[in-house]
Amino acid sequence: MKTFLSILLVAATARAQVQEAPASRAPRMEEPAPSTAGRGGTQAAGNPSTPAAGRGRVPAPAPAGTLSPKDLKYPPLHTLQAPACATFTLPNGIKLYLLEDHDLPAVGGIALVRTGSLLDSAQQTGLAQLAGTAMRTGGTAAKTGDQIDNLLENAAAAVESSIGESAGIFSFAAPKADASAILQVFQEMLTQPGFRREKVDAAKTGLRLAVSHRNDNGASIARREFANLIRGKDSPAGRQQEYATIDRISRNDLRAFHNRYFFPANVTLGVWGDFVTAEMKASIEKLFADWTVQQLPVPEFGKGTNGPSPGVFLAEQKDAVQTFFTIGHLGGRRDDKDYAALEIMAGILGSGSQGLIADHLRTKLGLPSDVVATWNGGYVQPGLFEISGSTRTTSAVAAIKAIEEEIDRIRTAEVPEDEWRNARDAAVNRLVFAYDSRAKLFAGQMILEYYGYPKDYLPLYQKALESVTRADVLRVARQYLNPANLTVVVAANPSAFVEPLEKLGPVTRLNLAIPEARHEAVESSDAAIAEGKQILLQAQAAAGGAEKLAAVKDYTMISDYLLDSTVQNLGGAKIAQTEKWVASGAFRQEATFPAGRLYEYADGKLGWTATPLGWGALAGAERSRMFGDLFRVYYRLLLSDRIEGRMVSGIDESSVQITDTTGQAANVAFDPRTHLLKRVSYDTQQAGGATLYSEEVYDDFRDVGGIKVPFKITLNQGGHRFSDVVVRDYKINTGLNPLELARRPQ
Repeated sequence: MKTFLSILLVAATARAQVQEAPASRAPRMEEPAPSTAGRGGTQAAGNPSTPAAGRGRVPAPAPAGTLSPKDLKYPPLHTLQAPACATFTLPNGIKLYLLEDHDLPAVGGIALVRTGSLLDSAQQTGLAQLAGTAMRTGGTAAKTGDQIDNLLENAAAAVESSIGESAGIFSFAAPKADASAILQVFQEMLTQPGFRREKVDAAKTGLRLAVSHRNDNGASIARREFANLIRGKDSPAGRQQEYATIDRISRNDLRAFHNRYFFPANVTLGVWGDFVTAEMKASIEKLFADWTVQQLPVPEFGKGTNGPSPGVFLAEQKDAVQTFFTIGHLGGRRDDKDYAALEIMAGILGSGSQGLIADHLRTKLGLPSDVVATWNGGYVQPGLFEISGSTRTTSAVAAIKAIEEEIDRIRTAEVPEDEWRNARDAAVNRLVFAYDSRAKLFAGQMILEYYGYPKDYLPLYQKALESVTRADVLRVARQYLNPANLTVVVAANPSAFVEPLEKLGPVTRLNLAIPEARHEAVESSDAAIAEGKQILLQAQAAAGGAEKLAAVKDYTMISDYLLDSTVQNLGGAKIAQTEKWVASGAFRQEATFPAGRLYEYADGKLGWTATPLGWGALAGAERSRMFGDLFRVYYRLLLSDRIEGRMVSGIDESSVQITDTTGQAANVAFDPRTHLLKRVSYDTQQAGGATLYSEEVYDDFRDVGGIKVPFKITLNQGGHRFSDVVVRDYKINTGLNPLELARRPQ
């Protein structure tokens, strides 16, 4: 198991170098360099000038006659040098790197694909990330995602996929004995992804949940808004995923994405481990021989031209108990000549509880602090210079002033020698220990060459870090730090400020509102309508046949609504409901709440509602909801192609959009295997007039009078589970009288 874990670690390290920054960092920033990742984390235990618990002050001399860590002697760190590997271009265009390594009986590898979220359109922001997830979970043409999971579990192997800003990275790791079978799965994932609907829907739900929770954490808000202000919210690097951009992505869009970017000449494949080079080359060449797809070259990624966005910005969080902040401006690229000195300069300013800023806050203001300063270098686009941390809200203005003072101070005189030495040694250690194996060096060199960096970049960068002087730190601080262009983003409850934030300058309040999801009309061409008709015909046949569906004249459904624990006021409650419908259009719902019984009735034109307090005409949000429920009655939905005024348009091969002349609309998805109804999504009007994205997920179909009817329904609202509906009884064609349905309770 230890052998296999080491291979997994190499793949994870490679992914960290090319993927988007982790959730704790600002989203959609250029991929972080391995030498800056984890700044302020554990330092190398074997460096005499680097204390074990992070970068701190030089310890006091040990008492006479005792040993001190300063007395220990260590050999110099080795020079980074990528191992020699074999490089080939296969007949179909794949660039192949092979590294024999017989130390462990295992094989691992990565494929780099030139694509990324920087190429997403504004209307479908999230497409690349969704594709990266669904290519793994959605299975392949030959195997479902669950079958792949079982295969990997039995082999103690792994296959992973993800797509970041400017690279797709796909990795595998396997014991030597299972390498051939795992390589086959890996090849199928790259060349024939299945994009099965249930897994795509699950991935989209995950993205929606991320949208719904993106304002939960003050630190994340500050970093995100800081990055977006500098990148530009309308730029490819600054766009945010929204409910609407996610909902616009269909399986056909995922297939089109794969067809555009996944072709041999756009793939760099690296394999390392216990094999013979000639044999592995022949095996891979044979495995990918039939993959001969050709496409036009992928466009270059933009270099990023966003200007400064100076000022003070407030992200208001009324329930925040402390203040989170991010301060800085645009940074640079990893190939900038002064990148090494800038990285060390940032480490001197702040590294967790150590650094000039933390020392100032602690000794002069008496504030406990955990401040991290980074000069991020992007591979393609410039990174960001940012100082992030948190403090007591009552001292927020003073803390930010202190940080600005330290930025000015580091530009006026050389830093103390111990600060410089500790930061320099920490930066060198991070770099060397990020590449502490031949496999990591091999993968790292692949990534550098993918981005067009020279073969000797790593040893030259290591030498550059080791050569940075105090004078260099002063020079780059004066040249690159620009106090006049600082962007200051504060996430806090402003009512708790002792000093007003305006003491720092004019304050701009940020709009953190998350746009509600809204259904958008799909293409209504003749081809889309014909596709929608065909999909509906399959669904009608699967449910029992169109004629049997049309023969349903009434139904009664008795259900229990098991409300989710997070539902306001009624969380965890069980609500009994009876629903009755007659083909003439009469529709009635009766529900028992703790406060009494609720009745609602609608016929498509008029309606009423009755409670223990009395009755009244159905109006506003309740009228909209009832008319929507009537529009989505199971039988009517399946027979929409027969109802005058309705239009059915195909979205992809197993989903349609159904609309009518009154403005009702729903996206309806069917199980591609059984063709039974799977999901209905729509907008629900709320009391204030805003709409809420809602969906119903159907399961547990049973035969009722020759028709398959769902006995379990999951209701989701706004990306959150609302309730599970369990049907206790279902009857059709019992002779319901529409006049009885319309009669109000006395």
